[in-house]
Amino acid sequence: MRALLIDDDQKLSELLKQYFHQYGIDVVAAFHPKKGMELMRSENPDIIILDVMLPDMDGFSVCKEIRKESDIPIIMLTARGDTTDKIVGLEIGADDYLAKPFEPRELVARIQTIVRRSQTRTPKKSLLIGELEIKLNERDALLNGESLQLTSNEFELLSYFASHPGKKIDRDEIMNHLRGIDANFYSRSVDILVSRLRQKLGDDSKSPRFIKTIWGEGYVFLGEAP
Repeated sequence: MRALLIDDDQKLSELLKQYFHQYGIDVVAAFHPKKGMELMRSENPDIIILDVMLPDMDGFSVCKEIRKESDIPIIMLTARGDTTDKIVGLEIGADDYLAKPFEPRELVARIQTIVRRSQTRTPKKSLLIGELEIKLNERDALLNGESLQLTSNEFELLSYFASHPGKKIDRDEIMNHLRGIDANFYSRSVDILVSRLRQKLGDDSKSPRFIKTIWGEGYVFLGEAP
């Protein structure tokens, strides 16, 4: 497994390189956002660990640039521990976040969970819901033939919804399915994730085609795959 670390803290970089080695994770480090983008393109990492506080360009801007090119899973690091930072990170496409200081073993666990989920392959199979096609093997979703460019968490949530049509799914169930995000903020994080997914589906929460909100209870996926 290869992880790209974009963080200007060189001591942290060396610590993580040494620590991650025992778990079979090779760390490629960049201390500047521009170099990080170059390494993302050349090294083909399995996951990106991205600090919020960076020189010249903050981590949120870097995350947006990455998402223009790739759906590689991203874990954001924030030294401030501010809930707002975490919410913003999720809104722009990060898969997870972790506040500094953190235990390296916790970061390893989150990396392993996210990469394992993103690399899971099922037998070739698609779910067809009207004009929406969910390609489970390719981990891609198309609406009217156009890729929705979903992040790992967005795809995971959409495929989970589509696999349980007509069933009320509450936030706790979503939390259990999408492991790895801090439970203290997860209720709000689920809402953000659903909102992002709706936006890419072009779905109106007031007159939904795909995802209906059951206020105070959860969500229901309206379509049904044959």
